[in-house]
Amino acid sequence: MARTGHGPLAGIRVVELAGIGPGPFAAMLLADLGADVVRVDRPGGAGLGIDPAYDITNRNKRSVLVDLKDEGGAGRVLDLAERADILIEGYRPGVAERLGVGPDACLARNPKLVYGRMTGWGQDGPLAQRAGHDVAYLALTGTLSMIGKPDEPPVVPANLVGDYAGGSLYLVVGVLAALQHARTPGGVGQVVDAAIVDGAAHLASMIHGMLAAGSWQDRRGANLLDGGCPFYGTYATSDGGHMAVGPLEGQFYDEFIGLLGLADAFPDRWELARWDELRAAVTERFATRTRAEWTEVFDGTDACVAPVLSLREAPHHPHLAARSTFVEHSGITQPAPAPRFSATPVSVRSGPARPGADTDAIAADWDVPGLRPTPRD
Repeated sequence: MARTGHGPLAGIRVVELAGIGPGPFAAMLLADLGADVVRVDRPGGAGLGIDPAYDITNRNKRSVLVDLKDEGGAGRVLDLAERADILIEGYRPGVAERLGVGPDACLARNPKLVYGRMTGWGQDGPLAQRAGHDVAYLALTGTLSMIGKPDEPPVVPANLVGDYAGGSLYLVVGVLAALQHARTPGGVGQVVDAAIVDGAAHLASMIHGMLAAGSWQDRRGANLLDGGCPFYGTYATSDGGHMAVGPLEGQFYDEFIGLLGLADAFPDRWELARWDELRAAVTERFATRTRAEWTEVFDGTDACVAPVLSLREAPHHPHLAARSTFVEHSGITQPAPAPRFSATPVSVRSGPARPGADTDAIAADWDVPGLRPTPRD
């Protein structure tokens, strides 16, 4: 099988209007897959204060500087949109229109363009104009209520579940689906409204089905997958580490409970009346050895037990190292592009784009001679 080495999206052009959070991550994913992503940075920056040299979400991209509030700024973005397949923006509803780069203006120049809009609340609804962040979007959808211990406040899962899972990944699925439609006979470009509240709610589809069926309780720490089950969760070890436990199936549970030396005491995992007793016994047993010792006990088994590694430890795990799940580029150890492709492999081709560093190259490659703004007198 022939391999190109450029990724399955080679030849796709993407314009990213700089923002923070889910928009840049979505654009990075498209860039990782081979798309030519041009990030339109604003003078003064739009990020959270991180040194651009370390902002991995801008890897595999190129950057131009455009002030959309300056005369001619909108025109330069429209010139790019005219030559692009996808545009991504993450402004509040109506802002792109006021800046002159909204969907109508872009689609008038390029009817096949896929215009991806990334927001927390969506383009309409009572909260559309309100500020927000990941934790609020998760809160409103009920997703946050599921995470944490029953006697403690809900636990914030960093910004992974809302911004990136409910936001970025749904935006990427949406724009690629819309691009497929645009490229069919008679297909046209369109607007993709990707809202984190929609995606975060959609992620819980299975849970809502279980809730309707009566097999999920609408409270934390009372269910099979939310820490309520004593054989699906984490346990502390004697050295302050933790082990993750998840042997849900019968044969895996039997191996797990046998290796702990508790098989005779707890042979039936579905004896719910003894779950508290089982949890206490497992807690006590894990507290007798270090994380490394328990890792050795479960190594090579199907007990579904793994050590909880830190961010710095994870790249050195033998399995992740063998798969090159983490790579080093530009002096930064970082997750490798995912998923993997047999014919069009993906890679980290370039480090984080520096704002405005690629203006001349993009002007030539995209044939946009007026991309560089005229110097003011």
